[in-house]
Amino acid sequence: MKKVLLSLLVLCAFVATTFGQNDRITFHNGKIVEGKVVKLEEFTIIFKYAGEDAEQTISKLVVGQILYSSGRQEQVTEKIVINGIDDWEKVEILLDKSQIVGLTKVDEVQGKTTAFFAGYTSASGTDKRSMKKLLEAAAALGCPFVYITADKDTKGGAQSGAYGAQGNKKGIAYKY
Repeated sequence: MKKVLLSLLVLCAFVATTFGQNDRITFHNGKIVEGKVVKLEEFTIIFKYAGEDAEQTISKLVVGQILYSSGRQEQVTEKIVINGIDDWEKVEILLDKSQIVGLTKVDEVQGKTTAFFAGYTSASGTDKRSMKKLLEAAAALGCPFVYITADKDTKGGAQSGAYGAQGNKKGIAYKY
C-alpha cells in the first residue's frame, strides 16, 4: 500500500512539474498570459504563448509583473493612473517606437504655443510650454503615454511677423 501511495505521489509530482513550467505575465489591463518569457530587452519583453513556438514582442510598459515557473516574481513596471488634466506631470514621453507595442492608440494630441508679440519669451520657455500643453492634452484623454511625432520650434523676428519664439509639438496618446 505504501508503494502504491508513493508511486501516486511521484506521478503527481511529475505531472505538476511537467505541466507547471509556464511563466505568468500579468498586464496592467488585467489580462494574464501563460507562456514562457524568452528575453527581457531594454523596452520590450519577448515571450511565447503556452503550447506555441512563435515569439511575441510586447512593451514592458504594459506588463505589471512576471511570475516565473521557478516561483520568482519580478515587478516590471508600475501602472500609471491618469485621472484628468491635473495629472499631466505623470504622462510619460515615449522615445522609442518599440515602447508602443501592445499599447492602445487613443488620439493625436498637440501642444502649441503662440508667439505673436511674445517678445520676452525665450525659445526654451516656449519649448517647455508647448511640451506642457502636449502632456495636458494626453492627460485630458486619460492617457499615460505620448509618442512624439513632430517637434517644431521657430524663432520669431521681424521677418516672420512674430516677436519671440513659437513651439509646436504633435504626438499620439496611448493607454493600456
